[in-house]
Amino acid sequence: MKRAKMSLLAVAVVAFGAFAFKGIAGGTISGKVVPADGATEAWAVSGTDTLKAAIADGAFSFAEAAAGTYTVIVDAKEPFKDATITDVKVEDGKATDLGEIKLAQ
Repeated sequence: MKRAKMSLLAVAVVAFGAFAFKGIAGGTISGKVVPADGATEAWAVSGTDTLKAAIADGAFSFAEAAAGTYTVIVDAKEPFKDATITDVKVEDGKATDLGEIKLAQ
């Protein structure tokens, strides 16, 4: 009986260790829209992956974006025009800041 408990404990420790050292998957994309009330949402597209983020006080962020290259689209309100940022690179465990995105009229 004691041997079975020790074996079960050993399996649990190995399983926990396998998940505890799993690498960070994905990164983040963030930016700030000017004027702050000029847009309501932003989209990040990479191949078949599409992420959506609300814009609050001009700021947006996509969390857990898979590593890769994205096109970010800011969905502007009238009288402003949508903004598109291409070739946005995301690396696992890293933050990508697009900085200030000025909306044109």
